[in-house]
Amino acid sequence: MRVLTAAVALTAVVSAVVGLTVPATLPADDPLPAVARFGIAVAAFAVAQLARLRFRTATGMVSITWGEAALIVCLYLVPAGWLPAAALLGTGAAWTGMSLLTDRRPVPELVRITGSLTAATALAVVVARALGQPLLAAPTPELALALAAGSLAYLFATAWLGAAILALRLGVPPGPPLLAALRGKLLMFVGNVAVGLLVVALLEIDARWLLLLPPPLWLLQQTYRHRLRADQERRTWRAFAEATAALNQLDERGVATAAAGGALTLFGAELVDVDVARGDDRWWRYRIDGGGQVRDREIERPAEAGTGEHEVVRPLTVGSGTVGALRVRFPRSAPPTARERDAVAAFSDALAAALHDAATHRELRLVTARSSYEAVHDQLTGLLNRAAMLGKGDRALRQLAHDHPVALLLLDINQFKEVNDTLGHAAGDQLLRLTANRLSALVRPGDLLGRLGGDEFALLLTAVPVIGDRAAPAAYALRQAREIAERLAVPTEVAGVRMSIEVAVGVVVADAGTADLTELLRRADIAMYQAKEGGGNVAAYDSSRDAASTDQLALLAELREALATDDQLVLALQPAVDLATGAPTGVEALIRWQHPRRGWLGPSDFIRPVENSEQLGAFTRYVLDKALGVAAEWARAGLDVPISVNLSARSLLDPRLPGEIGDALRRHQLPPHRLVLEITETVVMSELEIIDEVLATLRSMGVQLAVDDFGTGFSSLTFLTRIAVDELKVDRSFVIRMADSPEAAAIVRTTVGLAHELGLRVVAEGVETAEQRTALAELGCTAAQGYHFFKPMPADKIGAVLGSLLDTAQGNVFPLRADGAS
Repeated sequence: MRVLTAAVALTAVVSAVVGLTVPATLPADDPLPAVARFGIAVAAFAVAQLARLRFRTATGMVSITWGEAALIVCLYLVPAGWLPAAALLGTGAAWTGMSLLTDRRPVPELVRITGSLTAATALAVVVARALGQPLLAAPTPELALALAAGSLAYLFATAWLGAAILALRLGVPPGPPLLAALRGKLLMFVGNVAVGLLVVALLEIDARWLLLLPPPLWLLQQTYRHRLRADQERRTWRAFAEATAALNQLDERGVATAAAGGALTLFGAELVDVDVARGDDRWWRYRIDGGGQVRDREIERPAEAGTGEHEVVRPLTVGSGTVGALRVRFPRSAPPTARERDAVAAFSDALAAALHDAATHRELRLVTARSSYEAVHDQLTGLLNRAAMLGKGDRALRQLAHDHPVALLLLDINQFKEVNDTLGHAAGDQLLRLTANRLSALVRPGDLLGRLGGDEFALLLTAVPVIGDRAAPAAYALRQAREIAERLAVPTEVAGVRMSIEVAVGVVVADAGTADLTELLRRADIAMYQAKEGGGNVAAYDSSRDAASTDQLALLAELREALATDDQLVLALQPAVDLATGAPTGVEALIRWQHPRRGWLGPSDFIRPVENSEQLGAFTRYVLDKALGVAAEWARAGLDVPISVNLSARSLLDPRLPGEIGDALRRHQLPPHRLVLEITETVVMSELEIIDEVLATLRSMGVQLAVDDFGTGFSSLTFLTRIAVDELKVDRSFVIRMADSPEAAAIVRTTVGLAHELGLRVVAEGVETAEQRTALAELGCTAAQGYHFFKPMPADKIGAVLGSLLDTAQGNVFPLRADGAS
């Protein structure tokens, strides 16, 4: 910058001196003395600069003057050699005066401006003299061409020098400032040339005609001003829209960087700071300079600062909270106008909202990540919990070849209850964490380790060697189990007592495609108890001692007979109630089996074999028909209460299911919205296209969907973005632990908040105490079910209960004023 300033100043001085030494020839009868003509030139150049118009571009301020008009008039009136000196004096005086009164420009900048205008004048003189002799010449097309050419040289010289100065100051290429200057000056340049040629023509005709020029020139000046202001307003609002649209991002850095860059461009600033308030009174600053370089760092809390002459500082607030601050520093030569201060204020409001949204999104991501982590990990040990072990284990089995051997090891700590009773639960927790740490150190890549609950741990081995010997996988698994038992038995200290961790390990080996993880766990559990009964540490699964494997076949045969009768499979109905009014919000249909030989069987006794059998379709249709029949009786009694039916994941693989449900609804004359289908985490974690299609068809029919046990799986949130549902059911495990576990309470709170945000109903399951009911109501939960309200009841009793609930709820609604009251 200093080099350019020195070069321009030297060029200007040399041009002025050399120009004055060139002999000048004036007419002998010239009525004006030479000094007068020189004074006219000085005055013309000064007035041309004083009558300037200014506009701000993305790269700085651009001034538009009457310089070309003054140049043309001076070329006609004054010897060309005198003009650089006249320009030096006139422009220097004009810009010095404006600086003292308004701009307060530094001396080097005044030198640059004056030198640039003088150098441009010298170039224009050379070009005009090369094409003609304009001094007191008669107006001709050739003279007009010479004067216009000189003006064009003056335009390009001043624009190029100004763009070069801005480029060096801001560290940007000179092209954009040059184009902005030429685009802004084009209209006025044409007008300047026309005015200059008109003045020359009038001087030649009769100088008294010049007295008529001030009003038209004033109108022309106002036209220029209006045009520039309109163009600048249009560019400003377009840039404002683009800058605020760029703030629509979800992370703090993206918002702050877009804001800094947008403000730099929008306001033609020298420097922009975006200070962001983070938690714990921490602040982070994003700074962008004229070169577009963004730097960020942590800072101390910024002091309260007001708005200065060249700097605008705006606090960023949303409501009563402060999210940051915006600081925009304008060039000293172009302080902000009142309109620009208003624009900074409007931009600050948009930035505050964007930063607040980004902070909210960040908190939501953290809560979601924490909730997702806690939903699939055991809180005490950090291992996978039972639900995650089942889900990930089944996926791992599906990814292996059908005949690839896998092994499941189920470990149970011996005398764990004695440790709890003797040393306390803290010692028991320490023992569990120690066991988890030692097991984690033994896990190989591809294996899955989880805590199933209590003192039970499961380890799924997927890298079992595949060799010709069929007994090799079992031998490998037993060898691994014994090694783990030995490693765990190394003496350690728990609560100040030295002890060994003795475990019983049940081992089961199977091909990956022959059983799911639930079945493998069942077999491993049998093997583990065989180890305990045998007095050893390790035992392998023995199918001959597994009564369930053959009993399941008999159970399925007996189920076929039960489906053909009407008195074995019965519904147990449990209502959910509104926590505010007590009104019933729905009824869940639970199936029970009144077995003629086995007695009462719950779903856990027969649902799993049914889901893995060919009888699932018939069983699903049977339960739906029973449930819709009960709901139809309610409807005839005037009870408008939906009924919920649990749906198996395998049922959703049948594309005929929506048609069958539609037929059943028509047969019982029930509207589709009276049926709520509860889908489990197994469905939620599936991404099969057929399941999404079946669910979408059911939704289009008007059937409602609910996600059962929400929060226990890690894909719940993803599922909600794929399929629209109507209801979330909070798993009973979180409700039961809510009063004692901040983590469980946080998951319930997050689920309720998510449901409210998405416009969904939320029902808490397993409510057993008044304290749980109160806590759920305080969290905003709308409905709940559980033993605190009603146990599951037969179909012949539920109608009276629902009627009573509806009557009681209606009785709780009071009119705002009595009839006839004023």
